[in-house]
Amino acid sequence: MVELVVFALMGGASVLGALTVVRARNPVYAAMGLLATLFSMAVLYVLNLAHFVAAVQIIVYAGAVMTLFLFVIMLIGVDKAEDLRESIPHQRRLAMALGLVAVGIGIALVAQGRFSWVPVVSSPADPQATNGTVEAIAAPLFGEWVLAFEATALLLTIAAAGAIALASHRRPSPVLEQETGAS
Repeated sequence: MVELVVFALMGGASVLGALTVVRARNPVYAAMGLLATLFSMAVLYVLNLAHFVAAVQIIVYAGAVMTLFLFVIMLIGVDKAEDLRESIPHQRRLAMALGLVAVGIGIALVAQGRFSWVPVVSSPADPQATNGTVEAIAAPLFGEWVLAFEATALLLTIAAAGAIALASHRRPSPVLEQETGAS
């Protein structure tokens, strides 16, 4: 029952985050919607016992890719002045009430003892259910696929160095060209 509630909440959060990505006029808000979608998808992966995929989702996508997106957004500039007045009446009170309800539900579930953080721990481990664990993926990845893994790491490092080199190349500004041309 708890898994169904978490699934419904995270499914709704991922849809709302995706709608925010598409509908937001401000690119920073769109990026935050994408971040909400990525986090809720990671929780859905944990519910399906794909812990490795959830960890990769958080580390790679929610961490590195979102940092890159926000860096690019700030680099291109979103310096326009914005109206900081709240457009939704009682927005803060509603958010606080929903947060308190969520915390209350969590405390009630833990207090009743009907909640386990990892569903596999509450029941005997099924070999099919442990197929997506970190241990099950690490054995072949660092065994027979270690050369491909290291080659991919080297390729990504070279790509990152190339991206930094391309980003650090500056074109001369038109004002500077006019001053040097006039001399």
